[in-house]
Amino acid sequence: MTEKDIIGNIDELIAEEHKLREKATGSGLEESDRARMRQLEEQLDQCWDLLRQRRARREFGEDENAAEVRPVNEVEHYQQ
Repeated sequence: MTEKDIIGNIDELIAEEHKLREKATGSGLEESDRARMRQLEEQLDQCWDLLRQRRARREFGEDENAAEVRPVNEVEHYQQ
């Protein structure tokens, strides 16, 4: 997966998240929508972490393709 692919995935996840947030301000969210929102947040955490890993590896002369998606419980709630 390239950096461009990761950023494209982030953009798609954010677009879906925005749609759900808009829906929440209107009629509210059903349980399935709330579950999807949690999934989106977790996937976004993983994508941002992967992007940071790749950039750090490149900065320090390491193989950016060696970066791997980390488990949700490892990347969730990272401080920005």
